[in-house]
Amino acid sequence: MPSPPASSPAPLPVPVVLAEGAVAPVYARPGDAGADLALTEDLELAPHQRALVGTGVAVAIPEGYAGFVHPRSGLAHRVGLGMVNAPGTIDAGYRGEIKVNLVNHDPERTIRLRRGDRIAQLVVQPVVQADFRPVAELPGSARGAGGHGSTGGFTAPTATPTQTEGQA
Repeated sequence: MPSPPASSPAPLPVPVVLAEGAVAPVYARPGDAGADLALTEDLELAPHQRALVGTGVAVAIPEGYAGFVHPRSGLAHRVGLGMVNAPGTIDAGYRGEIKVNLVNHDPERTIRLRRGDRIAQLVVQPVVQADFRPVAELPGSARGAGGHGSTGGFTAPTATPTQTEGQA
């Protein structure tokens, strides 16, 4: 296993404005990629229902970076909570409240969430804008136009009742 780098890069300063009672984005553990985002109000989602919810957080992401809002894997696994648009993109120029479009994937159970519950994660990453140039033909590659399962893996994995959360 590779050893961790001798020193981590300095944290990127990101100005944050919080609505009254909102929870600031926070990393649960040192080295985590995503900072948790929390709900600003109680919420109930019926089976297959979706809702655009606020976090009470507005950020000024520096130019050359973007924020990506990801679902929390534990909520997806335990209760079927996901995001309709995942990841959501927060461009450097956006200054509004970060909102999350949640969906209850469970076909039978209502999901009840409370104000302050962590519902998503914000990952800030460097981004590069591409210079798209129309051409008559793309250069060749080993993969070519193969996609959507073209590299194998045609047998769907199955879960057994004895599997636990960390084994899938």
